[in-house]
Amino acid sequence: MPWNQPSGPNNPWGRRPGQGAGPDLDERLKSWQRRLESLWRGGGGEGNSLLVVAILVVVALWLVSGFYQVNLPERGVIQRFGRLVLPVRSPGIGWRMPWPIETVTRVNVVSINSSDFKSRVLTSDVFLVDLTYSVQYQFTDPVKKLFRVKDPDATLNEVSESAIREVVGRSTLDEVLVGNTRPEITRRAKELIQRVLDNYDAGITVTTVNLKDVQVPDAVIPSQREANKAQAEREQKILAAEAYANGIIPKAQGTASRIQQQAQAYKAQVVALAEGQAARFTQQQAAYAQAPEVTRRRMYIEAIEDVLARAHKVLIDGHAGNNMIYLPIDKLLDKMTGGGVESGEPPASGTPKEPTESVTIEARGRGER
Repeated sequence: MPWNQPSGPNNPWGRRPGQGAGPDLDERLKSWQRRLESLWRGGGGEGNSLLVVAILVVVALWLVSGFYQVNLPERGVIQRFGRLVLPVRSPGIGWRMPWPIETVTRVNVVSINSSDFKSRVLTSDVFLVDLTYSVQYQFTDPVKKLFRVKDPDATLNEVSESAIREVVGRSTLDEVLVGNTRPEITRRAKELIQRVLDNYDAGITVTTVNLKDVQVPDAVIPSQREANKAQAEREQKILAAEAYANGIIPKAQGTASRIQQQAQAYKAQVVALAEGQAARFTQQQAAYAQAPEVTRRRMYIEAIEDVLARAHKVLIDGHAGNNMIYLPIDKLLDKMTGGGVESGEPPASGTPKEPTESVTIEARGRGER
């Protein structure tokens, strides 16, 4: 018999020892197939019992899947068909309706999260700086974290950048660069971030804000040097103007005070002189009323004395009825010498020249002898 016939003794693919279970396996598969067919067709008590057992097992597994565990730093938020179910679950093991009826979301409310930022900000004195800062925060309210804000992390990033820009924008470059003023800047930034997040009802608590590094960009260093130079010149000119004002204002105030005092003195003098003349006129009027002729002659004589006292002519009455004029030569020489005519020196520039009094020689009733 050929070697490739199944029943031949030389069949290399013949059965190995212990290979007699092949027909039994086929029979088992066929029996299972018949049972499933009868189960689907509703026939046979044994098939119904297996179906019930399978359903019970599936239901049991589905119910067991409703158990959940919330770790110690977490809080569990349960949603029933997407709607919030209160209260929030504390740490521990609990049970809720299995999926898809209810779902549980765990939110860590203890751990501190950190976000790093880099921003280029303009200070209040028009300087550009590169800031590197970080914000540490916690999700303290899981319900607000899940339902109040769509993306809490993105919201925190935008609020933090806006707050740090506002705070640094109200500070000078020296305040940002100097280390002892940075805590005040970070404190103001933290308060502003927390206030905005509270207005958003985000359920986020900011723990710290750290200003790690402040650098001036290389591209703007020459411009900032020019700005510093201009600022220094401005301050210098302001100081010079203040010094000039401090020097000129007291001088002007002193001059004004002196003029006021002179005016007041002149006023008092004029008033006193007018009052004296008025009193003198009143007295003369009373004397004139008592003795008109005597008062008239006395006033005439006083007027002539006042006029002749300022004259440089001396009139001598002669017996022949002629008037001889006496010239005060000595006084004329004194005036000429005092004016610099005798010494030959011209008068100083700016000094008004005193008019030389002319002496008129009048001969009244002059007769030739």
